[in-house]
Amino acid sequence: MSEKQPDLPNRQTPFSEAFRAFIGTDWASGSGELPDPLPATAYAPSRRDKVGAAYPGERIVVPAGGLVVRSNDTDYRFRPHSAFAHLTGLGTDKEPDAVLVLEPTDSGHEATLYFKPRAPRESEEFYANARYGEMWVGKRETLEEMAALSALRCVPIEELEDALSKNADQTAIRLLRSADRAIAELVDRIRSQNAVDAEQAAEADQELEVLLSELRLIKDEFEADQLREACARTAEAFAEVVKQFPEAVRRGRGERWVEGIFGLHARHVGNAVGYDSIAASGDHANTLHWIRNDGDLREGDLILIDAGVEIDTLYTADVTRTLPVNGTFTDAQRKVYQAVLEAQQAGIDAAKAGNKFSEVHQAAIAVIARHLAEWGILPVSAEESLSDEGGQHRRWMVHGTSHHLGIDVHDCAQARRENYREGTLAPGMVITVEPGIYFKSDDLLVPEELRGIGVRIEDDILITEEGNENLSAALPRSADEVEAWMAKLLKN
Repeated sequence: MSEKQPDLPNRQTPFSEAFRAFIGTDWASGSGELPDPLPATAYAPSRRDKVGAAYPGERIVVPAGGLVVRSNDTDYRFRPHSAFAHLTGLGTDKEPDAVLVLEPTDSGHEATLYFKPRAPRESEEFYANARYGEMWVGKRETLEEMAALSALRCVPIEELEDALSKNADQTAIRLLRSADRAIAELVDRIRSQNAVDAEQAAEADQELEVLLSELRLIKDEFEADQLREACARTAEAFAEVVKQFPEAVRRGRGERWVEGIFGLHARHVGNAVGYDSIAASGDHANTLHWIRNDGDLREGDLILIDAGVEIDTLYTADVTRTLPVNGTFTDAQRKVYQAVLEAQQAGIDAAKAGNKFSEVHQAAIAVIARHLAEWGILPVSAEESLSDEGGQHRRWMVHGTSHHLGIDVHDCAQARRENYREGTLAPGMVITVEPGIYFKSDDLLVPEELRGIGVRIEDDILITEEGNENLSAALPRSADEVEAWMAKLLKN
């Protein structure tokens, strides 16, 4: 990677006047054609209308967020705040430092996107700005191009402060303050100048964050289709990973090979992985969020792969399969796998409109507890373990069975408990169903032949009027289907 010298004054390369005069000359002019609107922009206005309706007469500020330093003078790849992406329809790489403002009007709100447009090639930014210059990071949109992409009124970011300051003594501001510290500091300064009560403002900001999260609980038609696409691409990536199992075993440190193959396909067909992939072989599967992925793949072991492709609109799948490295389950592995599959099916059956979100977990965990009791592992009955005074089964499945899924892998995380954990499932919701059993290798309460076996099976479930749709059903679930699928892939 070329050194980003211009951002570090003590290492800047000086530019001569001759160079400055020369660099901006003889560039071909663009075609002048404007891009088509991004597909998501057709659905964004109705989402913005819901936010505006909740806060009539108030100025609503939703930043995309800024670039984040990875190390020294290099930045992480940019991903906008999910609420910003949801309300604008902008996805991959769009748009560092941008801010969506919903300005109150007599009839509702007018949406304006403030962002940093492309600089002309005779400007110093073109060749000397390592964060925004076209020479360094590629061509940015003009105001007209961004307006075409987003179907929003677009204004240079330099005008944001004046816009937020206008009538600030009379117009309340609600800010998604977790998205961008610099914008939060700007809004706080404007509030202070207009004697706005800081405690009340903080409460208003928190209310907005909750609303923006809850707005995504019910997916619209576009979002459901995007999640179907993400699941389809994820299934393809899983298949490519399985084909590489022999190579992963041969090379050593095979968990990294699995992670890399999945990440390659995620970057090729989408934006990236939706979260750090878990590639947990053998006893590593019993660490719930194993993302070190530095272990070997061994013949005879299982590998738990929890991974999802995030497509360019930023919607992500979240799928887990536990697979025998050599393509065949041992009797002990199959025993645990079958129990988890039965629990998952019970959870999927409970995932229907009108049921409580918590009923999915209750259905799945009842199966887990029964099997643990039948195997003589639970120190109490399944019924006692499932009671409020019990919970012993959680030693072997400590996590919940479900979470909402969408533009975030753990979507709607700021929603109120009564609308999430204690909420009722409704058509349009997408949740995961992912029970597991985890027998650590040093757990002396577990029969020796089961120690070191960890199994989780996870699918993405869309709640429908009729019941539900398994969006990730392209990947096999039963032990026999898994073995047949793997045999075909490994043969090729």
